[in-house]
Amino acid sequence: MTAIASSSTPIPAAIRREFEQALSPKQVIRRKEELLTYECDGLAAYRQRPALVVLPRSTAEVAAAVQICDRHDLPWVARGAGTGLSGGALPLANGVLIVMAQMNRILNIDYANQRVTVQPGVINNWVTQAVSGAGFYYAPDPSSQIICSIGGNVAENSGGVHCLKYGVTTNHVLELTVVTTSGEIVQLGGMAPEMPGYDLMGVLIGSEGTLGVATEITLRILKTPEAIAVLLADFDSIEAAGEAVTAIISAGIIPAGMEMMDNLSINAVEDVVALGCYPRDAGAILLVELDGLTVEVEGNVARVGELCRQAGARSLTVATDPEQRLKLWKGRKATFAAAGQMSPNYFVQDGVVPRTQLAKVLREIEALSERSGYRIANVFHAGDGNLHPLILYDQAIPGAFADVEEIGAEILRLCVQAGGSLSGEHGIGADKNCYMPEMFTPTDLETMQYVRSAFNPKGLANPGKLFPTPQQCGDRANRLQGLPPIEGAELF
Repeated sequence: MTAIASSSTPIPAAIRREFEQALSPKQVIRRKEELLTYECDGLAAYRQRPALVVLPRSTAEVAAAVQICDRHDLPWVARGAGTGLSGGALPLANGVLIVMAQMNRILNIDYANQRVTVQPGVINNWVTQAVSGAGFYYAPDPSSQIICSIGGNVAENSGGVHCLKYGVTTNHVLELTVVTTSGEIVQLGGMAPEMPGYDLMGVLIGSEGTLGVATEITLRILKTPEAIAVLLADFDSIEAAGEAVTAIISAGIIPAGMEMMDNLSINAVEDVVALGCYPRDAGAILLVELDGLTVEVEGNVARVGELCRQAGARSLTVATDPEQRLKLWKGRKATFAAAGQMSPNYFVQDGVVPRTQLAKVLREIEALSERSGYRIANVFHAGDGNLHPLILYDQAIPGAFADVEEIGAEILRLCVQAGGSLSGEHGIGADKNCYMPEMFTPTDLETMQYVRSAFNPKGLANPGKLFPTPQQCGDRANRLQGLPPIEGAELF
């Protein structure tokens, strides 16, 4: 895959008619101008037009589409809302894109057992909207929750602001209906939170569409807390804010969420959203959400405020009213959109570091920014050390994209060297697969391939993702050196 879209390879008419008969002609997209809609996900730097797009509306239609691909050895990629940021839903020139957008119904709500069953195209935020009237909510909340789909969240094992206390997607999935890579329909999980036998759901969640595709998902919902408070503390430096994070966790307090933004991000948000509550001269701000029983929240607010002051907080703002809380969080949720106002283009990474290494790694990222001449805005889940550095650039400048790819790679190396990982929630996809050897040994990667081969023996489900391949990694290395792509390399 390259950063430039290439032409797709037409699917033979006879095979296309099989898809039209299994679904309907309206559910099969083949015109070039319509296929352009699906040429990338949220990582728009990588583009590839698919050969064909199908839009199933049921589990049976997904199975039928996969069976046709299996019969004709056509590679395929399952896609949700297309908001992923690692190129996980990047199509293949000779492949089929199975888009789940029309499978967007909430199938069942079971308040007694705190369960909701949805199709994969249901938007994350719709789940909370559907159950909030009864006093429930769905905890995993990626920043893109108003547009990202549950199916994509399952594929990437997405987290969000509240993952610090409540965990990521895998901690909230109870049951899955899955179409395997051969087109078989299977059920995983069940009514009990912990089912006997192999944890096949744990294998599938976060596998980025390489082992199968979930078509019905039963989620765990939680009772809305009795009290919620959001505290905003501003500091002269990121280092001071990092000290506050360490102090809060060391004190045994587990916030529902804890987020940090640097000065560049603060000003970008204020320029775009104009909240008026983020101090523009702050080196960093820390947002801490505390929830639980009223007496517990009141005590924790006082204690967190004290710890922030000891770490050097200049001022504190506490919001308990729902509208005030939403206002404080609005800027953090709008950071990626605001970055689009700072620069014609940006490239976001998703590394993880231990909390104790936050300040050190952020200093090294700042030094990397100064050396390279590219501005880097930092916004991240401070509580679990999940960094989201946004590298600002202009793709119209020759060589700029290769520069930011290398900067992104260096940031990931810093994370791994600090004892962290390549991804916290965005996944590996087509963006980070070449860096997997930075974190895993050849034996590790070979063992992972054994697992993938057991579920995906033909290699048709989302090939070229997660694991390094000769063509992708060779092309990327050549791009960075200004050399032409590799000719004849196989993609598997």
